[in-house]
Amino acid sequence: MVTIVQKEAPVLRAHAEPVNPKDFDSPRLKKILEDMKVALEKEEDGVAIAAPQIGVPLRIFVVSHRAFEFVENEINDEDLHGTDAPKHQKSPARDMVFINPEITKLSRKKIWVPEGCLSVRWLYGETSRADKATVRAYDEHGKLFTRGGSGLMAQIFQHETDHLNGILFIDHARNVEKITKEEMERQRLEHEQL
Repeated sequence: MVTIVQKEAPVLRAHAEPVNPKDFDSPRLKKILEDMKVALEKEEDGVAIAAPQIGVPLRIFVVSHRAFEFVENEINDEDLHGTDAPKHQKSPARDMVFINPEITKLSRKKIWVPEGCLSVRWLYGETSRADKATVRAYDEHGKLFTRGGSGLMAQIFQHETDHLNGILFIDHARNVEKITKEEMERQRLEHEQL
């Protein structure tokens, strides 16, 4: 069973190593990706995970299909309210793999956003993140691609890249507080009733 390591684990403070191109499509890489997806899927509030979070010091992160669904819902809400929503790339219906990711562009505009982490359980705070980000990475088959995002997606790209560089969000967050799983569930239910 794969477990998500917590903030005390040394692997979370190390600079992750790039994946060797000869390892694309290898059984070892497929197993790591599967372990990451399984660990992420088990966490209802998880939208992405980096390989160091399961104890693997490689430059890989996976964005959950849930994150794309959330972003799509945000866009649809904007459309309903008549806001000119930017043209977005079609989102995949499955988890998206980023191997050896590199942020190639960040907007100058920064915003303070609420943030948490599966490896810093039940601590939440606000972090300053670029509102838009572009990442270049390889997929699980070694195909190079570029993906841009704003809002939540830009935040995910920055948060996960930080993991690959040994940085946790609590290193630069403000107003950090502990919120229990029960409190989170209560807040979610209250929000759904609005």
